[in-house]
Amino acid sequence: MSRKVFCHKLQREDEGLGFVPWPGPLGKRVFEQIGRTAWQDWLAHQTMLINENRLSPLDPQHRAFLEREMEKFLFGGGAEKPAGYVPPAD
Repeated sequence: MSRKVFCHKLQREDEGLGFVPWPGPLGKRVFEQIGRTAWQDWLAHQTMLINENRLSPLDPQHRAFLEREMEKFLFGGGAEKPAGYVPPAD
């Protein structure tokens, strides 16, 4: 049986995550307030940020940047695309 949450990002009920996806208070907040659909959207955005900005998830400064961007993306404030980003042609 799946867990349901009211997703803060999408402003609707959605299937909840099965685990806390990030350490600390932000991870707990994501687990409690973000649905699976919005989390998948974040993962795609995060991948783009990592690739376009050549970030390393092992670098503490890069992880801190990704955490700030995650909070903006999921809880408001808007997350921006990297400078010069051109979306892939479909």
